[in-house]
Amino acid sequence: MTPTRRDILKALGLGLAAGPSALASSCRKKPADSRPPNIVLIFIDDMGYGDLSCFGNQEYKTPRIDRLAAEGTRLTDFYVSQAVCGASRASLLTGCYAERVGYQGAPGPASKIGLNLDEETMAELLKTRGYATAIFGKWHLGCVPEFYPTRQGFDRYLGLLYSNDMWHYEYDGTPLTSGWKSQHPPLMLMRNEEPVLEIKSLEDQSTLTERYTREALRFIDENKDRPFFLYLPHSMVHTPVAASPEFRGRSGHGPYADAVLELDRNPGHLEGTAQLLQAGGICYRHFILSFHRHRLDIFGPQHHPDT
Repeated sequence: MTPTRRDILKALGLGLAAGPSALASSCRKKPADSRPPNIVLIFIDDMGYGDLSCFGNQEYKTPRIDRLAAEGTRLTDFYVSQAVCGASRASLLTGCYAERVGYQGAPGPASKIGLNLDEETMAELLKTRGYATAIFGKWHLGCVPEFYPTRQGFDRYLGLLYSNDMWHYEYDGTPLTSGWKSQHPPLMLMRNEEPVLEIKSLEDQSTLTERYTREALRFIDENKDRPFFLYLPHSMVHTPVAASPEFRGRSGHGPYADAVLELDRNPGHLEGTAQLLQAGGICYRHFILSFHRHRLDIFGPQHHPDT
């Protein structure tokens, strides 16, 4: 019988949790071959093939992501089950075609459907192996409480339940008074299962990348003594695009490129934290797009079917 993608995902997860020799490494204080590798999965919303300098962009540079590509494996032929927000995430977390799990398209804030609770997510699988789990970013697999990330294997969550354009504002933050988008409920930043901030302007949107990154760094630090799975599905560069003040105008090629540069800083922050932890004698092994001595780095765009 030909193995399904779900079979492959399970085998990969179980293999990682068992601490395969391919990922074994020595640490400053003592070997930690018995400790499973940490997993960091970075998923970028709407990023295209040519947005990164490691794929040929000559207009601006993305050195930190380029480093992941140079030190690991750069995949040039990649397919998603559907090139759309919700369905691609359903496949990513379950290892199944979106049609197989009955999750189509990009459901809006009025939708009552979500990823079926009978489906096993990567987070649920890894929790059975003792992993701490967290998601910081865009969920888009159900916006009613029964489908929240905290009901699907994640211990912690900070982010938006769906796309950042599903709000009752123009892209420039002007409130809408007519049309179907004017009927959208407030776009809320959620912490676990509680709303903590309404996103109602481009200035609010511009804080999302940094908020997610801070939460990721805190989670890594708090779980340095145990294996963890960190899922970081950024809201950017989905429209409306907004970069923080530090990055506005930095690229010289508009807000989209500015937001890409800010996202490029994110792996650098995570890598820096890894180095600090390892310098302190903690064996830090993580799994993200390429086999390293210490990790496999996975960094990918959401939509584009040939990246």
